[in-house]
Amino acid sequence: MSNGKYTLVEAVNLALHRAMRDDENVVVLGEDVGVNGGVFRATLGLREAFGFKRVLDTPLAEAMLAGLAIGMAAQGLRPVVEIQFMGFVYAAMEHLVSHASRLRNRTRGRLSCPMVLRTPMGAGIRAPEHHSESTEALFAHIPGLRVVVPSSPARAYGLLLAAIDDPDPVVFFEPTRLYRMNPQPVADDGRRLPLDSCFTLREGRDLTLVSWGASVHESLQAAAALAERGIDAEVIDVACLKPLDLDTLEASVRKTGRCVIVHEAPKSCAVGAEIAASLYERVLPDLQAPIQRVAAPDIPPPLYRLEQFYLPGTGDILAACETVLDYA
Repeated sequence: MSNGKYTLVEAVNLALHRAMRDDENVVVLGEDVGVNGGVFRATLGLREAFGFKRVLDTPLAEAMLAGLAIGMAAQGLRPVVEIQFMGFVYAAMEHLVSHASRLRNRTRGRLSCPMVLRTPMGAGIRAPEHHSESTEALFAHIPGLRVVVPSSPARAYGLLLAAIDDPDPVVFFEPTRLYRMNPQPVADDGRRLPLDSCFTLREGRDLTLVSWGASVHESLQAAAALAERGIDAEVIDVACLKPLDLDTLEASVRKTGRCVIVHEAPKSCAVGAEIAASLYERVLPDLQAPIQRVAAPDIPPPLYRLEQFYLPGTGDILAACETVLDYA
């Protein structure tokens, strides 16, 4: 923290400290989360504050981590698991899909699974293979999982606290590119933000920009560039990908008549496609142009020298906005 402001990763750390102070059942576990404070220092200071019994350094075994957390959660603890990078989480998918997401249904409500799985996501930090994935759609498809992606320090703080409180499993993706970008004031007041709501970051009347995670940053830049030309763009941060707050999205697109969806994940079968399909079902008569999607190409994230060509940029968003604005 500097000058009373927090980066996104510092806000995550602040929320973890708050949750562990307020509830002795909250435990943190993962690779290097204790002595080293996590690969990005999101768990810095937790071991010193709460001891080795509540902040557990574990072996390099993501499947074990997920299984252990499910057992803890079923017996009354609230585990917060850190997976070092999104590309390492696939080993935990078996437990998330087959057990964590189904525990309440399988036991007819006798047991629940109040666990949070945190992991950095996305490109833009010059990382090697398996460190730059944005595969949030894999998790959003699974009934029983909440999928949350904050895009600012304040939302990271409030959404993580709410995720830890949730009686069911939450997958909490933290955009690596935003970890140390744009520090903002964050009040350590314990205020939770709603998990299942979009956030309207900018009001507008001419078109709606829908995004989440790191791409919210470029969407706001595009909206500012459009404003210089007299075009009023509404910017919505989806934040919770599962379940989707379609009511807020529907109201915005009914108002503007135009929509551009922006995300870092590859385009095919992504959450953006689900949002577009749902909006077509709800607001087709009100649309003044086909919905456009701005996304990464359907290839694995490249090594860092090519990231600038892979990640959707402000220019790509503006080009899509031109398409919907010029539609006859």
